Amino acid sequence: MNYREESLKKHAEWKGKIEVVSRVEVDSREKLSLAYTPGVAEPCMAIHEDAEKSFTLTRRWNTVPVITDGTAVLGLGDIGPEAGMPVMEGKCALFKAFGGVDAIPLCIRSKDTEEIIRTIELLAGSFGGINLEDISAPRCFEIERRLINDLDIPVFHDDQHGTAIVTAAALSNALRLVDKKREDVTVAINGAGAAGIAIANFLLKSGVKDVILCDSRGIICEGDPRLNSVKAEIASRTNRNRVTGGLANAMKGADVFVGVSVANCVGKEMVRSMKDGAIVFTCANPTPEIAREDALEAGAAIVGTGSSEKPNQINNVLVFPGLFRGALDVRAREINFEMMFAASEAIASAVGDKLSADYILPYAFEQRAHDAVAAAVAAAARKTGAARL
Repeated sequence: MNYREESLKKHAEWKGKIEVVSRVEVDSREKLSLAYTPGVAEPCMAIHEDAEKSFTLTRRWNTVPVITDGTAVLGLGDIGPEAGMPVMEGKCALFKAFGGVDAIPLCIRSKDTEEIIRTIELLAGSFGGINLEDISAPRCFEIERRLINDLDIPVFHDDQHGTAIVTAAALSNALRLVDKKREDVTVAINGAGAAGIAIANFLLKSGVKDVILCDSRGIICEGDPRLNSVKAEIASRTNRNRVTGGLANAMKGADVFVGVSVANCVGKEMVRSMKDGAIVFTCANPTPEIAREDALEAGAAIVGTGSSEKPNQINNVLVFPGLFRGALDVRAREINFEMMFAASEAIASAVGDKLSADYILPYAFEQRAHDAVAAAVAAAARKTGAARL
């Protein structure tokens, strides 16, 4: 099947992937009077007296916006908010299908950081959590940081943390197969945008000691005056052996390669230069950094990709439905590292005894994985005090 051509046809047929469905019948005067005026005045005044009751008297408790400015949509780049709408709708459909979460696409016609932050803050009272999506770096870091500080509901940038969580889960199982430990491996990451920096941070927090991060100019090194503040901060905690040069130098002798960058930037000789038992995750879409077949031929022990057509798809869909389900169920104030780490471990554990080189992650449609993530996140929220229920 040509997925692109068929998808365009289907989108024309569907005319949207989500819709609003009423939870109440309004087919009589009595029912109308309860759902709307005059009866609705009573819950309105109850919420007026205690805003927290908006979580129990409305659907706020289960509703999340998927918010973009259209500046970093998939691998397509800055295509604008309207053009990002099919992706946001798709994400909303996945929220509902796998997490039972009601999600609404919101595409903001602005690239101004302050304007985006203010818009989201003004709308936050309608939602139980905020999911940021496809906002370009480095603005996405500031937007997320400010919203986390200002709002009392979970704020989660999926391109950062969702990618990091599922990548860490894949790495956890891959390391089991090649009999290596997190603290002993060197991880080379190509791509220093939202996903790459988040992956580096998450791996460092979860036990990996040596991470080498590359951007379009090569290996990121501490002290480089060209680095923006975000890259300068991560540079202070990565590349502990002060390797210099380009991606080929970063991969030489590395145990793991993670690509969240551009197509065809890795050659077979670069994979051959890695240590025995090499783990290669090529997540650029639609074309990976190196073809799975070429990576395996060059000696990679395990290969993961961003494609649903190949084994070991490393995709955020394994994360956000269950993560928000768990956070909403306990009315969490935030999504902290402990909750994210619990989600990652739950995804890895969902593979069970079926673990193999071609099955390091559960498939997206395996509901037990989403349920496991939700339970683990809720438990971690309660343990860390992030839960209000």
